[in-house]
Amino acid sequence: MPEPLIVVKRDGPIATVTLDRAARRNAINVQMMRELIAAAEGFAADQETRVVIVRAQGGDFSVGADLAQPPAATAPSLLMRRRGAELGAALMRALQEIHQPTICAVQGVATGAGACIATACDFRVGTENVRIGYGEVKLGINLMWRAAPACVHLVGPARAKRMIMTGALFDAATLERWGFLDEVAPLADLDARALAWAEEYAALPPMAVQMIKRSVNQIAGALDHAIMHMDADQWLLATLSKDYREAVTAFFEKRPPTFTGD
Repeated sequence: MPEPLIVVKRDGPIATVTLDRAARRNAINVQMMRELIAAAEGFAADQETRVVIVRAQGGDFSVGADLAQPPAATAPSLLMRRRGAELGAALMRALQEIHQPTICAVQGVATGAGACIATACDFRVGTENVRIGYGEVKLGINLMWRAAPACVHLVGPARAKRMIMTGALFDAATLERWGFLDEVAPLADLDARALAWAEEYAALPPMAVQMIKRSVNQIAGALDHAIMHMDADQWLLATLSKDYREAVTAFFEKRPPTFTGD
């Protein structure tokens, strides 16, 4: 069996879920996604845990999807590629539906899938050196995983367009000003500050806190799934383009891509 890429630890009422692929800058592959889904869904049967911290080993939270092991790339047919493309949305849903409050501790780079995971949590504490964005556009593809609404809810439509359409990485001060980050902390204090947030919510009555979380999520995201049901199909179309092939080739050849609109 492959080594696990997710580590879950429980300490009293606080659980910590750690992305543990630092050698690959926590690039996210199918194995990691499935392990994250299993961990998230496991908290539904956990009465003791009151708060979940999501964090990562290494210098970066996550550089996004692993282009060397892209989800659905080895599927035998378009039908199965389409089904494989739904895994990211399942991960977002599993994280968002954790009953307990969730706090994401983010350091270094969090882009693409890494940024999506951060937005699926209830709160985000970032380091002073953090840089967060969505790089999918630079590969000629759309942001999928039904993740766009989560960004819009945090920063509003215009800023979400800036983040998703440019593929740029934004610094901690900007992200805190926009409401993407709830707190900025020195790198050495990141885990301590995330723990302080967790202890505050763990001390509150869990049933009331969890009901409030679910109510707010339902109000904010009432139409999210209905509106975003086609983003996997958009991704499939985009991956058939010459621009996508050029972007991936340029990435591995370490050169700027040339896009034509084809």
